[in-house]
Amino acid sequence: MLRTFSRFMMKVGMMNASGQVRSCQLVKPVPMTLVTSRYLNHQKGLPHVPVPPLRETCESYVSFLEPIVEEDELKQTKQLVEEFMKEGGVGEKLQRMLEKKACNTDNWTADYYGKAHYFENRNSVAIYSNYSIVYPRMAFRDEQEHIRSAAKIVAALLEFKTMIDDETLPAENFGGNPLCMGQYSQLLSACRIPGLETDSVMFHGKNSNYITVAHNSQFFMVDVYNSDGTLLTVDQLCVQLKRICNSSEIHTEPVGILTTLNRDSWSKVYLSLIKEQTNKESLSAIERSICTVCLDRAMPQESEEFSLCDFHLVTHGGGSQWNSANRWFDKSLQIIIAEDGSWGINVNHIAADATVTMAFTDYLVASMKKPEMMQSAITPSPMPQKLHFSITPDIRKVIEEAKRSMDRNIQNLDLSVMVFDHFGKDYLKAHNLSPDAFIQMALLLAYYRMNKQCCASYEAAFQRMFRHGRISLVLPTSSVSAAFVKAFDDPKKQNTQKIDLLEKAVKTHRENTNVVIRGHDIVIHLYALNMQAVENKISMPDIFTDTSYNKFFDFQLITSQVTSKTGSVVVQQVDDHTGYHGCYGVYDSHFVFELAASSTYKRQNAHHLIQAVKDALLDMRALLEQSPRAT
Repeated sequence: MLRTFSRFMMKVGMMNASGQVRSCQLVKPVPMTLVTSRYLNHQKGLPHVPVPPLRETCESYVSFLEPIVEEDELKQTKQLVEEFMKEGGVGEKLQRMLEKKACNTDNWTADYYGKAHYFENRNSVAIYSNYSIVYPRMAFRDEQEHIRSAAKIVAALLEFKTMIDDETLPAENFGGNPLCMGQYSQLLSACRIPGLETDSVMFHGKNSNYITVAHNSQFFMVDVYNSDGTLLTVDQLCVQLKRICNSSEIHTEPVGILTTLNRDSWSKVYLSLIKEQTNKESLSAIERSICTVCLDRAMPQESEEFSLCDFHLVTHGGGSQWNSANRWFDKSLQIIIAEDGSWGINVNHIAADATVTMAFTDYLVASMKKPEMMQSAITPSPMPQKLHFSITPDIRKVIEEAKRSMDRNIQNLDLSVMVFDHFGKDYLKAHNLSPDAFIQMALLLAYYRMNKQCCASYEAAFQRMFRHGRISLVLPTSSVSAAFVKAFDDPKKQNTQKIDLLEKAVKTHRENTNVVIRGHDIVIHLYALNMQAVENKISMPDIFTDTSYNKFFDFQLITSQVTSKTGSVVVQQVDDHTGYHGCYGVYDSHFVFELAASSTYKRQNAHHLIQAVKDALLDMRALLEQSPRAT
C-alpha cells in the first residue's frame, strides 16, 4: 500500500537540505461496536496523534534493524543513532520542530502520509494506488437481472449517503474509545484531480445529486433524486440503467483509459482536454458525481470459488480489450457489476482506508438482501445525459498509448488468491494465540523459506482513535520473529523450544501492534524528523543517509488484515518494482489470502509465496499438535 511512500522516504533521506522533494492500506480490523448518535458529534473531542519520544523511536529503530542488516552495518548505525539523539543534538532540534508542527495541525501523521503517498505518487492509480474489494458472484439469468441488481446496489448506496449527509450514521467505538468517522464523508462524491507536480482531491459531499454510469466506455449522468427531493426507487433506477444500455454506442473514443496513465502523462492530457468547453464540462460532471457505476461486459471465468478473473475485473477491468476503459479510476468510488454476476468496488485510496470501505460495502450487501418494499407508481425521470468529449488527433494517440501501457501493467501483475480451510481463528484461540499475529509469523516463515533471509515488512493498522486518523505501520520483523523463523526448520531445535519462540513472537507482535495503534508509529516518526530537516533547510543528519535507513524502509512484505462479514476479499495495490502486497481475512474456521507482486522482478512469485504460506500454516499447526502443551 505504501510502497511508493517507502521509496519516497528513502529518496528524501539521501537528499541534501536544499533538494526539491518530489515523488495508502488497508488497515487492520478490530472488534467495533456501534453507538447510536449523530456520528460527527464526538469528532472535536478526539485526541491528536502524539509525537512519540525521540529516544524510544531511536531505540526501537535499532532493534528492528537487527534481523535485516549486517553486523558491521548495525554497529555503525548504533553510533549514528547515539550521535543523533544526544542531548542538545540535531535529533532534539528536529523533535522540537515536529512537536511544534503537531500543535498546529489536526493530524501530523496524516499530513505526511497524504503528501507522500496520495498526492505526490506519480504512478498510475490503477493497480498501483487504488485498492479493490471483490464480492462473491451474483447469479444473473438475463440482462434484466443484471440491471436490477445494479439498481439495488445504487439504492443501498444512496441510503448510506443519506445517513452520512444527515449525520445519522451510527458512530463506531473500539474498547470504549470513539473512532474517527471522517473517512465516511470522503468516500462518496470525491475525485482525485491530476496535477503537473502533485495531485489534489475534490470533496463535494451533500452537493452531489447524481451518479455517473459507465457503459461501453461511455459516461452518463443519472439524477438520483426526484423533483420532491426523494430518492429514486429501485424500479426508477432500473428504467434509467436500461435506457443507458439501449442508447450507448458500440464504438466510441475510450476516454476513461486515460485515467490509467501515470500521473505525469495524465495531468498533461487533462490540461489539454479542459481547454475545450465540452470536455471541461464532461470532466467536471464525472468529478462531481456521487460515484461511478460501471456496467461491464463479462470476462472468461474459471470454476473456482474465487475466480482470479473476478479479481482482475474489479482491480483493473481486464485490459483495453475488455473493461479497463469502462472506468474512471480517479473517482473515490467505482461500483463494478459485470453481466455474469461478477462484481465489486474499486476505491481511490485518497478517500478512505479499507476497513472503512469494507464496513460501507458490508452495509450495501446486507441492504440488498432485505425484502423489497412495495413501491408506488414510477414517476417519469429525465433521460440520462450522455457526456461528450471532443478528441483531437493528438489525444487519440495518447489514448492508444494508454491502452498499451495499461495492458503492460496488467501483464506484469502477479496475483494469487487462496481459501485456507484447514483451520481458522477458533483453533488458534483455543491455543491462546492471536490469529493475526500467528498469520504474520506464517508470512515471515514462508518468505524466509523461499529467500533464506529475513526481510523488512509491515502490517497496516488503523489510527482512528485519533482525529483524522488513517493508518499506521506495525513491523512484524523483529529479533524475536527472526529467531522463530530461523529455528523452525532447524533439526537441532526441540519442538518445545520452537513453540516457546512462536509464543514469544506472537506476544511481541501483539504488544507492538498495541503500541502503534495508540500513536507510536516509528516509521512515520522517523520520516517526519527527516522531513523537518528538509523543510527547515537543515543539513541532513547522517542517520538518514546511512545504508541501514534504506534497508529499514525496503519493505518486501506489505500486508493487512481486512475481514468481511459478506465473504468479500480485498485486493491491495502493488508496487511496480519489488515486494509482495497482500490482504487476508480471518474467520472462525478458515482464512482467505490475496497476494500480489510485480512479475517484472523475477525473484518474486505470488503463487509460490501463497503456497509457502499454506505450508507454513500447516507446519505451525503440526508443531502445536506435536507438543504436549497443545490443548
